[in-house]
Amino acid sequence: MKTSITASMLYDLVQCPHRVSMDLFEDFTKKDPINPFVQLLWEKGNAFEQEVIEGLQVPFVNLRPFSDQEREQRTKEAMSRGDTLIYGGRISADDLLGDPDLLRWKEGGYVAGDIKSGAGVEGASEDTDGKPKKHYAVQLSLYTDILERMGLSGGRTPFIWDVHGDEVIYDLDVPQGARNPQSLWGLYQASLATAKNIVEGSEKTLPAYAGICKLCHWYTSCTSRLRELNDLTLIPELGRAKRDVMVPRISGIKHLAEADLEKLSDGKKTVFSGIGHGSLEKFQVRARIQCQPGAEPYLKEPIHLPHSELELFFDIETDPMRDICYLHGFVERNGGENSTERYVPFLAEQPTPEEEERAFAQAWEYVQANRPCVIYYYSPYERTFWRKLQKLYPTIATEEEIEEIFTPEVSVDLYQNVVRSKTEWPTNDFSMKTIASFLGFKWRDPHPSGAASIEWYHRWVETGDPKIRQRILDYNEDDCRAMRVLLDAVQGFEVA
Repeated sequence: MKTSITASMLYDLVQCPHRVSMDLFEDFTKKDPINPFVQLLWEKGNAFEQEVIEGLQVPFVNLRPFSDQEREQRTKEAMSRGDTLIYGGRISADDLLGDPDLLRWKEGGYVAGDIKSGAGVEGASEDTDGKPKKHYAVQLSLYTDILERMGLSGGRTPFIWDVHGDEVIYDLDVPQGARNPQSLWGLYQASLATAKNIVEGSEKTLPAYAGICKLCHWYTSCTSRLRELNDLTLIPELGRAKRDVMVPRISGIKHLAEADLEKLSDGKKTVFSGIGHGSLEKFQVRARIQCQPGAEPYLKEPIHLPHSELELFFDIETDPMRDICYLHGFVERNGGENSTERYVPFLAEQPTPEEEERAFAQAWEYVQANRPCVIYYYSPYERTFWRKLQKLYPTIATEEEIEEIFTPEVSVDLYQNVVRSKTEWPTNDFSMKTIASFLGFKWRDPHPSGAASIEWYHRWVETGDPKIRQRILDYNEDDCRAMRVLLDAVQGFEVA
């Protein structure tokens, strides 16, 4: 039986082509159990879709209750009648198969839509409207392609109904941006060609190490294979695209460590498109430290940190599905003495704007009451989200006050300003979990992650179980303490 190209296949392909290959050809007994956070995403997505459909104020045809084969037949019948809105339809043409949530009559044909429990665009802010999500775009494009092949298309303007209640139109023929003239339709065509090649076996894929891997059911299998291959993506910040450019000449980490870069460079340029000489040198340094038995991290240059008797190690937890910051956690330390450490959390007891505002207000008051101090955090996320909270709740703090506490004189982003810019590590990435674990720190929870914390928060809100609440707090406290472990270790490093 011929394998059809589906929307979910293209969704996965945009994020990881190798997952498509694994799902098609690998032994399913090698899969990891479904990550609880991924399971939660499915459940929330289904619940949100049902909520949207139940709230519709217009008539529609509901085909969800029927089998796949019957849904496809009934979808054809509904479209032939010209029904205005079809929910849960199934369409196919040639080797393409689609299950759009919605099909809506428009200008002599149909346009497809999906209901998403996330935002319809990414990168949106007060200054920009954001851009279409590529993994949504290829799904909508597949439905549109099928409708065109069926002679039933109402145009290349499918839509997303998103978690904010917005209808986001995806104009598939418009260039993606000034620097990327390719349209979303062009992206789809390229993705479709790749998917067909993978299905037919004419294109082989390789695993690649990336942040999203930890949620994938092939994580264990792929990471094992990457280590066997000595794959270049195990070098921090050397992702799939750079690896694919380099691999014809550089087969793996050991090869890069031993390579003569002068033969691969011409001034500031290299033989690798998109990779400058400085980046290639950086990757070689990281390859060498990974190849060195018993290698230790080191400073590339001295670090100069602000000083205060009181240090605050700060970490927040957020739920992107509810778009809420539910926890602000601090570990405070006085005089550099670990015996003085104290964990201070501010938790939103319910996922409501009122509780989010209360927790933010208490966290802000706590910081103000403990100044002067130095605030340590890991990655720009805390600063970015507090800026967002300030705009949502401007009576708590002014924009200038938020900016002031994140100035270099009183705060330090340990990821950007220390780990990434001034150190090297014999690790595969620079995440806090990886770095602190290398230093010997252990989280109390056997499965610590930000995604897991979100899943725990959902279960706590639903059940009120105090054990789950404590699990959330323990995890956040350990994140804060991990930063302290990192800070103390880095201050003892030698400059290479």
